[in-house]
Parts: sequence; C-alpha cells; structure tokens
Amino acid sequence: MVKTVAVLSLFTALCFFCACSGADTASDSGSHTANRTTEVESVVTDRVFASGSYAKISPEQAVHMMEESEDFIILDVRTGPEYDELHISGAALLPDNEIGERAETEIPDRNTLIFVYCRSGVRSENAANALIGMGYTNVYDIGGILSWPYETMIETAG
Repeated sequence: MVKTVAVLSLFTALCFFCACSGADTASDSGSHTANRTTEVESVVTDRVFASGSYAKISPEQAVHMMEESEDFIILDVRTGPEYDELHISGAALLPDNEIGERAETEIPDRNTLIFVYCRSGVRSENAANALIGMGYTNVYDIGGILSWPYETMIETAG
C-alpha cells in the first residue's frame, strides 16, 4: 500500500512538472507555437508519405498544405444532395460508397495529394482508409464540413 501511494505521488509530481515545464513565456510564445505547428505538420506529412497510413488533420493544417501545394484534390464523400446543399469550394464529389468502383478511374495517380471530408468525420475516416487500402499514399482526413471554418459553396438551380 505504501509503495502504491509513493508511486502515485511520484506520477502526479511528474505530470505536474511536465505540464509546467512546457509553458511558454509571454516573450517567445508566438515563435514557439509557430515552430511547434511546423513540427507537427512535418511529422504528420512525413508519417503519411512514408507509410501510406491514415492521418487526420485540422482544417488549418489542410489549408496550409493546400497553399503549399500546386496539385491536390478535395474529395467530398457525402451524397449528391448533401454536396448540392453545401460543399467546400473546389471539392469533387465521390460518395464513400462509390470509392471502390470509381476512385481508380477518377484519381488515376495514387500519389495525388487528397483531402477527404464528409459531414462530421465518420465517412471521411472510412473513405480515407479505403483509399489508403487501394494504394493511395497522400490521403488526409480533414473531418467534417460542420467544422470547416473557411469558404463553402451552395449550389443554386438555374
């Protein structure tokens, strides 16, 4: 019992120390945060390019990567009516239940940078994993349009 209490006390102290030691000072917090963001994006990018594995990224990370890339696809994996109601500007529609049938034809280059989204993030995760399973190597799940803070489009008839 005494050993358990000692171990828990040590663990608590370590957690407190680690949390406090990572705090930024007011003078360098901006550059430290920018460096940390760049490091995270680099780690995510390196991991996905090296292994072809699933990676979920934030809308902010996606936009940064889009700004840095000349060629990419934003893939909306919702249904046609959902897409028509509201979608990310420039997105192509490829419903998640049609990826296996249409992806190879519509996205022949398996190294294409692909950003996948849906409504809330469930279908985009499944679609991203399906694409990776088909051999696509640069697939990023950007979650759902509900959390997309940037420009969207509404289709209008006529």
